Amino acid sequence: MPVYRLYLDTAEWANSNQGVLSVIIFLVSMFLGWVSGIFSALIMKPKFKIDLIEGPTFCCTFPIGLRHFENEVHRTGFVLYLKISNIGFSPSSICDISIAYHWSLKPFSLLWLRYSIGWFWLHRQSVSIHDFQVEIGENIKFYPFLTQRSVVSGKEQSTYLKVGQEINGVVYFEQEDSWGGCFPAVKGGKVAIKVQVRDAFGRKYSRKCFIPPLSLEEARKFNPSFGTTHAKLRNQKLPFDGFE
Repeated sequence: MPVYRLYLDTAEWANSNQGVLSVIIFLVSMFLGWVSGIFSALIMKPKFKIDLIEGPTFCCTFPIGLRHFENEVHRTGFVLYLKISNIGFSPSSICDISIAYHWSLKPFSLLWLRYSIGWFWLHRQSVSIHDFQVEIGENIKFYPFLTQRSVVSGKEQSTYLKVGQEINGVVYFEQEDSWGGCFPAVKGGKVAIKVQVRDAFGRKYSRKCFIPPLSLEEARKFNPSFGTTHAKLRNQKLPFDGFE
């Protein structure tokens, strides 16, 4: 029978070429081990998931009482209450958090193409002078910081995330002096931002979100020192109250 004949021919070839067969088996084993190693390396990676949770999440642009030629100088603060989860297969640490937004510029200029179509990035967080908070009846709830030590409790969270572990907290960004259209564009009552987290292996995880713009008065209900970090560092007096 043809199948039986094929079996005999295969067996005869294997007996006559044992050296070649050993080399083939070795090469196949090496290849499968290599593929298995790559597959394991691809699987055993951290993977961070970024979420916004209910709390102090907003942006606010405010004047600082200076002028740049004919333009009023302003600053913009961003507050995000984030939850970051490690849904991968390996632990890692949160090393950097950056945010980006679109400038509010008139169309068809060079800057419009760069920062209204593209993104303007803030790569360095600012230290908040006070904890963010909210009044709940007669009590005050203080929100934890993500990467900063709490002013109230003195506690600082660990940003090392094991597999399946998550962390939540506030991050604060305060932009340097700006003018003109260098502030967030508002569309449909929201500001589009991009949040980017970098882990200890240099991997980056991003998410696009939409946050509300608030007035300075509304923003300072969450934090009485909102918008004063740069001013404090420079011993600069601001036009709004509450700053000493």
